[in-house]
Amino acid sequence: MSQSGQGRRDRSLSFGSQAAAYERGRPSYPPEAIDWLLPAGARDVLDLGAGTGKLTARLVERGLDVVAVDPIAEMLEVLATALPDTPALLGSAEQIPLPDNSVDAVLVAQAWNWFDAGRAIPELIRVLRPGGRLGLVWNTRDDRLGWVKQLGAIIGSEDARGVIDAGVSLPEPFGPIENHQVEWTNYLTPQALIDLVASRSYCITSPDAVRTRTLEQVRNLLATHPALAGASGLAMPYVTVCMRATLH
Repeated sequence: MSQSGQGRRDRSLSFGSQAAAYERGRPSYPPEAIDWLLPAGARDVLDLGAGTGKLTARLVERGLDVVAVDPIAEMLEVLATALPDTPALLGSAEQIPLPDNSVDAVLVAQAWNWFDAGRAIPELIRVLRPGGRLGLVWNTRDDRLGWVKQLGAIIGSEDARGVIDAGVSLPEPFGPIENHQVEWTNYLTPQALIDLVASRSYCITSPDAVRTRTLEQVRNLLATHPALAGASGLAMPYVTVCMRATLH
C-alpha cells in the first residue's frame, strides 16, 4: 500500500476513538435525498461504511431489510445499541461480507472517499442484483454566510461543488452517474457542534495541542458570535450531495 493510501486508511480507522461524539454531533440525512437514492421497489439494502448508523436508522424506519457494514468495531457497537435488530457486520468496501447478488441497493454515506475504488467497485458489482443501484451521499455544511462561514475558517470549509468535482468514476456495467442536491437545515445543541468538530478525522488525528486549540476556537465562537451566544439551539444549513448509478 502506498504511503498516501496508508495515511487514508489510518484516518478512516481513526473514528473509533470518537464514536460517541460522531453519533452525537453528525447530522442525519434528509428524506428527499434518500428517496432519490433508492430504486423503486428496493427491499434489501446495504449501508456500506455505516459508521454509527446515521443513515441506517433512516433506512430501517422505511421498513427496508438493511445490513450495515463498517470496518470499525466501536462504530458498529454504537449502531447495534440503537438498532439491535439490524445486522451489523465488520467488513469493508474492498471485502464485503455478503453473498453475490444479495442486495437491491448499496448506499454509501460520507465514506466513498475512504474506499480503494479499484478494489471496491468489483465488490459492489458482485453483491448488487441486476438493475441494482449504487447511491452515494455527503452532507456538506453550507458555510457561505454568517457564523457557519466563521466555523469553516476554524475547521476548514466544505464545498458541495468540490465533492462533485472530486471525481467519482464508475465503469460498465454501471450506467451513467446522476447528480442531485438537497438544501436543508439541521438543528443541534452547542455541545453537539463541539462533538461534530471533535469527530472529524483531521481533528482526531491532530496532535493534542492542535486538537485542543481547534476546540477552544469553536467554544469561543459559540460564546461570542451574536447569533450563537446564549443560544440553546443552533440552525446549521447543509447541502446534501447525492450521486446514483444503476447496474445494467
